[in-house]
Amino acid sequence: SSLRISFVMLSASCNSGAPPASFSNIQTAINKDQPANPTEEYAQLFAALIARTAKDVDVLIDSLPSEESTAALQAASLRQLEEENHEAKIQSALADIAQSQLRTRNGAPSQPSPAES
Repeated sequence: SSLRISFVMLSASCNSGAPPASFSNIQTAINKDQPANPTEEYAQLFAALIARTAKDVDVLIDSLPSEESTAALQAASLRQLEEENHEAKIQSALADIAQSQLRTRNGAPSQPSPAES
C-alpha cells in the first residue's frame, strides 16, 4: 500500500512539472512491510503448530481404552448397558400404561391423541 502511495505521488509530481522524486523512500516503505526476521517468525509458527499437535496426540492417547479394559470387562459393561436399556424400556411402557389408565378413568378415549405420541 505504501508502494502504491509513493507511485501515485511520483506520478502526480511528474504530471505537475515538479522535480522528479527520489526512489529511496520506496525501498524504505517496502522494507517496513516485511518482517524484520522471517526465520524467527517461522520458528515461532512451527513451535506453536508442534505444541498444538502434541496436545491433539495427548487427547487421542487419553481416549484409547486402558490396559485394564479386557474383553471380559468390555462384555460386562455391554451387558450392564443392555440391562439399563431394557429397564428404561420397561419404565417407558409402564408410564404409557399409567397414562392410558388415567385417561380411561377420566372418561377420555383410551388411544393417545396424535399430539401425545
